[in-house]
Amino acid sequence: MTDESGGPALGPTLTEWLSARQETGRHLAAGGTPPLDAEWVQKLADLLATERSWQEQYTDLVALGSSGGRFPSSNR
Repeated sequence: MTDESGGPALGPTLTEWLSARQETGRHLAAGGTPPLDAEWVQKLADLLATERSWQEQYTDLVALGSSGGRFPSSNR
């Protein structure tokens, strides 16, 4: 997806990333103590992979406007 100037659009990526974070939070909050069965573990793995993917895409898009086209490294 692109913005009006033809560059990448951050809005849809941010929306999907935040949605994945909210879904992860809802899933974890739903049961108090998570059931440790294979289905629950797979669902959590899928949610975390989705969040990681969106976070990486968002970081890459933000980096396009940064000096040198790279996102700065963390100080942590």
